Amino acid sequence: MNLPDFKLERYFARYEFSAPYLLCCSDCESITIKDLLAFEGESSLDALQNLWLGYTEAQGNPELRQNIAGLYRGIKPDEILVTSGAEEAIFIFMNIALERGDHVIVQYPCYQSLFEIANSIGCNVTKWMMEEKDSWEIDLNFLAGSINNKTKAIILNSPHNPTGCQISQEDIKTIVDLAAAQGVLLFSDEVYRGLEYERTSPAAAAELYESAVSLGVMSKTYGLPGLRIGWAATGNKDLYRKMASFKDYTSICNSAPSEFLAALALRHGDKLVDRNLGIIESNLLLLDSFFSRYAEFFSWPRPNAGPIAFPGIKWPMDVEQFCIDLVQSSGVLLLPGNYYDYDNKHFRIGFGRQNMPQCLEQLEQYVNKKLLSTPCHCP
Repeated sequence: MNLPDFKLERYFARYEFSAPYLLCCSDCESITIKDLLAFEGESSLDALQNLWLGYTEAQGNPELRQNIAGLYRGIKPDEILVTSGAEEAIFIFMNIALERGDHVIVQYPCYQSLFEIANSIGCNVTKWMMEEKDSWEIDLNFLAGSINNKTKAIILNSPHNPTGCQISQEDIKTIVDLAAAQGVLLFSDEVYRGLEYERTSPAAAAELYESAVSLGVMSKTYGLPGLRIGWAATGNKDLYRKMASFKDYTSICNSAPSEFLAALALRHGDKLVDRNLGIIESNLLLLDSFFSRYAEFFSWPRPNAGPIAFPGIKWPMDVEQFCIDLVQSSGVLLLPGNYYDYDNKHFRIGFGRQNMPQCLEQLEQYVNKKLLSTPCHCP
């Protein structure tokens, strides 16, 4: 397997830990271990201090799998495979499900590993394109017309990274029906599930279709990326067995403290979700106002779920040039859309963190200094 550089991660490696104003983060506000333990007081501190640091169960801690299964309807703990973040689950699925010459349909733009691993295996990848002119809505007719007798998997992402678009329950059901009719696997990236602004989550793909895999993680909705805990949920026993077996060649098992803390967090998951939704909703109002004031310079396709969106620039300049000038002159980090191999006009903005207002203030100062003062609207 010959994988190219992960463009998004290489970009973050240059700026993420040096730029003072991170305005493109895909996760929500995190908390300390102390704050997490405070949900249950001294008993949880004592349990953590006495935690045995031996090997853990390869499938994941039983209590953690029980807690994760509780996020779904009809999914059992033995249908949950706990992984090292979401990335490991993606890597495992692609390697056990796909072979050279298989056809894969990928909702696009997307996180690079959702199509790049399939490419590296030798699959033929069809990009199921989303467009701002369509309000980022998916084209179900395109999907139906793209499935052929070599189609092995459909890769879905909702709520969507980077647009913040939420696929409706009706459309998810249609996708499931299309996949089931042809016996096609469905891999559904649902790492932002629970962050719908209407406070209602559509059914997970794994709840609707036996040959679907639903991807989850502690990093996004719960704001705990430092735990490095993700999972795959599927009712397909053969698929599950193969994924669990392949994991013996990757992480084998997970960190005992991380699994302990993840289980604790999920026992209080509603509190974490409500907190992060409150931050998102407050920040979203500020973004609405900002993009309204500067509509001459930016498009603002408003998201309907999650802590990220995909606005566009309107002036004649490459978006990467804009983002690099912004971070170098003002310390504000945005993610240019070309790092999704999408276009040179859109950028990802993140608004799940408490310091977003300060970051936005710095962006506004840049706009006033570099754009409003320049007749050609070019930094």
